[in-house]
Amino acid sequence: KEEDFEIIDKKQLPDAAELRNEEKAKPEEARWSAPILSLAKKASENLALSYGSALKSASLVGLVSKPGSSDSPAKTSTRCHTMEERANLMNMMKLSIKILIQSALSLGRTLDSDFPPLQQFFVVLEHCLKHGLKVKKTFIGQNKSFFGPLELVEKLCPEASDIATSVKNLPELKTAVGRGRAWLYLALMQKKLADYLKVLLDHKHLLSEFYEPDALMMEEEGAVIVGLLVGLNVIDANLCLKGEDLDSQVGVIDFSLYLKETQDSDGKQDGGITAVLDQKHYVEELNRHLSCTVADLQNKIDCLEKTNSKLQEELAAATDRIGSLQEEQQQLKQQNELIRERSEKSVEVTKEDTKVELDTYKQSRQGLDEMYTDVWKQLKEEKKVRLELEKELELQIGIKTEMEIAMKLLEKDTHEKQDTLVALRQQLEEVKAINLQMFHKSQNAECSLQQKTEAVSSFEGKTNEMMSSMKQMEERLQQAEKARQEAEERCNKMKQELAGRLDSCRQQMAQLDNKCATLEKELKSEKEQRQTLQKELHQEKDATTLLKTELQQMEGLKKELRKLQDEKQELKKVSEEQEQALQEMGLHLSQSKMKMEDIKEVNKALKGHTWLKDDEATHCKQCTKEFSISRRKHHCRNCGDIFCNSCSSNELALPSYPKPVRVCDSCHTLLLQQCSNSS
Repeated sequence: KEEDFEIIDKKQLPDAAELRNEEKAKPEEARWSAPILSLAKKASENLALSYGSALKSASLVGLVSKPGSSDSPAKTSTRCHTMEERANLMNMMKLSIKILIQSALSLGRTLDSDFPPLQQFFVVLEHCLKHGLKVKKTFIGQNKSFFGPLELVEKLCPEASDIATSVKNLPELKTAVGRGRAWLYLALMQKKLADYLKVLLDHKHLLSEFYEPDALMMEEEGAVIVGLLVGLNVIDANLCLKGEDLDSQVGVIDFSLYLKETQDSDGKQDGGITAVLDQKHYVEELNRHLSCTVADLQNKIDCLEKTNSKLQEELAAATDRIGSLQEEQQQLKQQNELIRERSEKSVEVTKEDTKVELDTYKQSRQGLDEMYTDVWKQLKEEKKVRLELEKELELQIGIKTEMEIAMKLLEKDTHEKQDTLVALRQQLEEVKAINLQMFHKSQNAECSLQQKTEAVSSFEGKTNEMMSSMKQMEERLQQAEKARQEAEERCNKMKQELAGRLDSCRQQMAQLDNKCATLEKELKSEKEQRQTLQKELHQEKDATTLLKTELQQMEGLKKELRKLQDEKQELKKVSEEQEQALQEMGLHLSQSKMKMEDIKEVNKALKGHTWLKDDEATHCKQCTKEFSISRRKHHCRNCGDIFCNSCSSNELALPSYPKPVRVCDSCHTLLLQQCSNSS
């Protein structure tokens, strides 16, 4: 609240004579704001009336109080103070908007950021937006800026997003106050300041976060100010956004713009000052327009030269690429033809080889199948014979075992008989020994022989019996030996027969084994041949697949060739279009050079032109006739020299003037030539 302005009493304001003396003391450059004083005459009257009405309303509000209210006198005083502030700010806003519109319409051109009424309008608007702002406490300190509520417009109205982004992207702005001022400048240039503030006032529940309940934006005065801002849509403004100026700008209201001044002192000075101002603005506008056109043309020429160089480089690169592509196309064609010939030859050779190999394979397979069936039949028959021989062998082995058992039994019998024979021989030897003893005894005992004749006779009978029995036993032995010999002969014969049969069986088995080995070898060789044939078949299949892939590659190469041909045609079209564009660019360049030369000539011609004063010229520059009451002076709006009516009767539309203005004959012919050259 300390930053807000205070109400100045009318007695404290300086008189018009004092202001006039101060203006005379100022230099001529500082008196450019003199024409605006005439506009501030009515504004000062309105200001005095508004001050009076504001004071009356404030006093009435302060004096009249509700009967049932229990407010303290401090609160009532603060309320009165805030109401006075709101009324004063609203009245100041009315004054600033009125003076801004009147001064802008009187000038009849776009307003700059240096225009004093516009600056004062922004200062008053800033005070209105700052009224009743809540202080936000942060880590750094207290923050009080009106940019916070303005940021809500972006959320409520999506059209304002461009303003918010452009304000945020300004690198020189460092404070929130500077961003708020830049936002107001951009909204005024877009002629949507009233619309954006109306959107804010429609959402007062959001504004309550930033403003106190008795703030100007929360009361009816805010709606009135928004209604007044609608009238600013008539003004065209072209404002410069400099971060340093916006951040460091001091928001103090200058009341000298709204002061009264006598009409007598202004009537004499208005004519000369307005003429000087018109001349100054004319020259500035002309220079600015010419400098802008020259800069634009230079930029265009630079851009055209850059584009021309780029297009030439692209043309050279395109021609090189076309040449390389043509060479690659020729090489690919040659390679394609060679690959096609090789593939056709290889396909033909492989087809013939595969046909021959298939025929041979079929024949060999038929022969092998027949051989296989014959060998399989022989194997079956030999297996049957082998089974029969094995059965016979088993039978013969059984017979052989039985014969061996019988031989063992016979051998046992012969051993027993030999043992009995040995025992009998021993008995015989004993008998012989006894006989010898008995013979000796008979010789020694002849006497006893006679007595024992009967015993000898008996013993002789016994011996005879024994001899007969011995003879029988010898006969039996002989028979047994004969039977043994016969059995041995039979065994030998059986052994020989069995050995012969075994040899024949072994020979047959060896022959069968040899046949089986030969058959197995043949089968192995057939399997190997079959495997080799299968491998050859796989190789042939792989070769066919490779040939198919090569054919597919050939088709892909053909497609690539077609694509390359299409690209070549497209590149040809592009190169032709680029050549046409280059030709057009050359024509544009020649035309722009001609225009530049004309503009340079005009510039040279206009550099020496100055706005002649009426006192300096006594004769017409063209016809050199002396000016008089009948022959009046007329300024040429193009060159600034003074001519008579007959020498400056032509009218043309100039860049600095929206309507056709007076031009001398020489400037008229020169401008017509320029128009014809440009057309």
